[in-house]
Formats: sequence, structure tokens, C-alpha cells
Amino acid sequence: MTLPPDVPAGAGTVFPGGTVFPGGTVFPGGTVFPGGTSVSRLTVYTGACADGLEGGTPHLHTASTEAYVVIGGRGALQTLDVHGLRETELRPGTTVWFTPGTIHRAVNRGGLEVVVIMSNAGLPEAGDAVMTFPPEVVSDPERYRQAATLPVAGGSVAGVSGAGVSGAGGSGTVEEAVARRRELAVEGFLRLAEEGPEALRRFYDSAVALVRPKVARWRELWEGTVAQETRRTAGVLDALERGDGTHLLRSALMESPPEERWGMCGRLRAHDVTHPVIHTPD
Repeated sequence: MTLPPDVPAGAGTVFPGGTVFPGGTVFPGGTVFPGGTSVSRLTVYTGACADGLEGGTPHLHTASTEAYVVIGGRGALQTLDVHGLRETELRPGTTVWFTPGTIHRAVNRGGLEVVVIMSNAGLPEAGDAVMTFPPEVVSDPERYRQAATLPVAGGSVAGVSGAGVSGAGGSGTVEEAVARRRELAVEGFLRLAEEGPEALRRFYDSAVALVRPKVARWRELWEGTVAQETRRTAGVLDALERGDGTHLLRSALMESPPEERWGMCGRLRAHDVTHPVIHTPD
């Protein structure tokens, strides 16, 4: 593949046809998942919490919007924001999304399966979420870290298979830690719902304090994905306006295999869309 004559070869150079990497290698058309988003498939946890409901760990995202596209089963989405607590029915075909600051809890009432789409690919994976632990935990970074972190085995999160909270067949240690942090987050969620807007504002302040040290790294990730893709699209539009369709000759097929892991709301089959496999002709 050759470059347009006016495009220098250098690390991360973006032009209307793609991105140039060291040595002049071209990834055609940009490698970012559509819209700078990420996608995963979620099997929502079962096993009742202290309030009798089955489902996920309540949390919010501090910078990213999240969408649910329900593909199986039934349940509900409990959300809490400055307007109060509400519940939205989830059934196959339901599509909902919620902005940063919306505390959300997926409730499983039978086989709930969801396709999750996140804005700002890379930021949620880098710690954009904060779980609704009680105030004495969420206001203390070290206590929060201890409550949120799952045991690891061999350098990766252990025990990704199973049912229950999330099931038999996984690592008992990891399963127990998942259940403990879910219960702690449900406790804090119920307190927030009962205590009202002032408690929620204090939780927001604690959440911001927790993530603030990570923001510089998040900005780097965002610049290399969402912002880069926006610039690339601007370049494509400029080229089309000139009647230049050269970028169409650089089309490509990309793929990201699923990776199973424990999530906050259930078992995830996630995709690392920031590092896709780029299929090239044999």
C-alpha cells in the first residue's frame, strides 16, 4: 500500500485514508471501532442480594455514556440521579442509554442478556467507573481500592466462567470477592436512594476525587481513539468535498476476538477494539 505523496511516514500520522505508523506501515481508514465506542456482551449476574433482587453491582461512569441493547431474557434497569430513583423494564429489543453520573443497577428477572456499548473506548477499561460503596469506603482511596479489586491468578482476573453470582465452576475466591463487592455497592446504593440529593452530591465529589489522578492518562487514550477518529473523519469529509475518493481504495476488515472476564454487572465477553486484528489479503 502506498501513501499519498504529501503524507509523511511517522508514528500516528492521520490522513484521510488511515493512520501511518513507524516505518510507513498504514492501517487503512482508521482502526477505531465505529464512533470511538467499545462493545461487549453481558450475562447479568444471578443470585439474590440482601434486598432480594438478583443482578449487577451498582455504579456510575464519570466520563462515558453507556448503552444497553437487550437481546435476551427479562429484567430492569434501576437508575439514580439528581432526579431520583427510577426503574426501566428490560426485555428483548429494549435500547436504553445513560450519561455520566447516572448510577445504574441491572436487575435480572430471568436470563437477562445485553449488548453493552460504551463511549470513549479505553476509558471505562482504565477505571472510568466508580461503584456505590458506602461513604466511609468511597471517600477513602485505599479502602475503595481494597473493596473494588478482585483477586488475580497468573497475572489475569481468575474465574470467568460459571453461574450464580457468577457461578459454579469459577474460582471460589474470585466469585466470593465479586459477591462481596456487589453486596457492599448495593448497601451504598440503597443508602443513596434513601438519603436523597445531598448524599448523592457527596458521592459525586468522592467519585471525582477517586478518578482525578487518572485523568491525564485518560486524555492520552481519548486523543488516540475518539479525537483521532474525529480528525480522520474531518479529513475524509474534506477529501470528499474536493471530489477525492482515494480513501475508499484503502478499505479494510478488522476483528476483535471476545475475551471473557468478570464485570460489575455480570459475566462479560468483551472485545479489545483498540487493538484489532487487521485482515489483509494472503
